[in-house]
Amino acid sequence: MIFDDKNIRIASGWKDYELLDASGGERLERWGDVLLARPDPQVLWDTPKTIPEWKNYDARYLRSSSGGGHWETAHPVKQAWNIKYRNLTFKISPTGFKHTGLFPEQAVNWDLMTDLIQARLAKGKEVSVLNLFAYTGGATLACAAAGASVCHVDAAKGMVAWARENCALSGLSDKPIRWIVDDCGKFIEREIRRGRRYDAIIMDPPSYGRGPGGEIWKLEDNIFDFLSLACGVLSDDPLFVLINSYTTGLSPSVMAYLLGSTAGRTHSGKVSSSEIALPVRSTGMALPCGGTAIWTNTEK
Repeated sequence: MIFDDKNIRIASGWKDYELLDASGGERLERWGDVLLARPDPQVLWDTPKTIPEWKNYDARYLRSSSGGGHWETAHPVKQAWNIKYRNLTFKISPTGFKHTGLFPEQAVNWDLMTDLIQARLAKGKEVSVLNLFAYTGGATLACAAAGASVCHVDAAKGMVAWARENCALSGLSDKPIRWIVDDCGKFIEREIRRGRRYDAIIMDPPSYGRGPGGEIWKLEDNIFDFLSLACGVLSDDPLFVLINSYTTGLSPSVMAYLLGSTAGRTHSGKVSSSEIALPVRSTGMALPCGGTAIWTNTEK
């Protein structure tokens, strides 16, 4: 099967991770030498599960009718193990929410940001990056490894600690990274008052959440105001603003329009958007895993 869709960017550079198959509402994945089966709402087809790995997975996440779920192990599985992507190393650990601490499709964005940063550094310009809702630090580490200074912000203390573990595993502990546990909106407001500026902004905001004071965050209602606020910390010569989302109904083209209406209103440049995806080994197709839009400075 030849898959050809110009609107999808596929994370095909992995060696330690592989999406083996997707069917019946599940994806079957290899994380290093561990096989995991997990539910995926994007997998709407129910094709035959013919590859032998379906009968030999190590653990499977089962949803509960009352919400949440749990991992059912077929073979002993370590609590945590490491996998690599290029020069980065990540700790993988299955959580009670079906996640493993890493979204492998984001590798296409890591590569994109690496290229943009290195192109600017080659011109003798420094690059400072603000990574919001930064999770376990994939984008943070990619940007730091590329040569940027990074401010990593997430409201979850445990996620920031996990990101710092990944930083140490990747041999990047000596890089200029600020680790901040804070509400992203409150942090940006303080940075604006301090007069601190960044050349690039990355964000992967949640669909829904609550702030430290009980404030309700709903992506569709809050994202425009949040983006507008975030653009207040852009430098006079910014490099890029990237937004990623897994929220159903928020298409990449809508995010692109949001960027054009915020970063694009005050800075010249271009906006592009795409779905990001993982290659499926068994079919040669690609599984869409989210959407990304990016504003880039055409002058760089």
